[in-house]
Amino acid sequence: MPEKKEAAADEAGIEERIRALDRMTTGELADEYERLHRRECRTRHRAYLIRKIAWRLQANAEGDLSERARRRAAELADDAEVRVMAPRATVAPPRTTVRLTPRLASRGRHEDPRVPPPGSTIVRDYKHRTIRVRVLPAEEGFELDGERFPTLTAVAKRVTGQHMNGFRFFRLDRAGGQR
Repeated sequence: MPEKKEAAADEAGIEERIRALDRMTTGELADEYERLHRRECRTRHRAYLIRKIAWRLQANAEGDLSERARRRAAELADDAEVRVMAPRATVAPPRTTVRLTPRLASRGRHEDPRVPPPGSTIVRDYKHRTIRVRVLPAEEGFELDGERFPTLTAVAKRVTGQHMNGFRFFRLDRAGGQR
């Protein structure tokens, strides 16, 4: 019977400490994080710190993951092909100069400075497929798998099946290149 009282008192103490986290400043939360986790705090995101500190308080009181669970998590993490960031589109050949003003194409049409020069290839990985688009002279547009398109938006629509800004899809948001 005394064990149940101790457990209830411990649980109430943990709950009170977790409620107290809401009253702490971000600096105090960072200090508490470092104290509990024994490593430097690299964030000032208040909600994240509260969540991590509360988890650690509960884990310390009730017991952490078993060694078996840790091994299984490590196995799963090794097997997973985790991509932190999406691959960037590459433009070949690279531009040596960046033009910030539109070029005047034949027929008096303005050419967008974000489009690489004719003859270049825009490459983008999309859903386990490498998309290669050849840049044709301004009046001819773009070529994908032997088919010609007037705009990069039309190419992006063919690839994705839905309307999408071509410059954003191929990550050509800056003059003459990718972001």
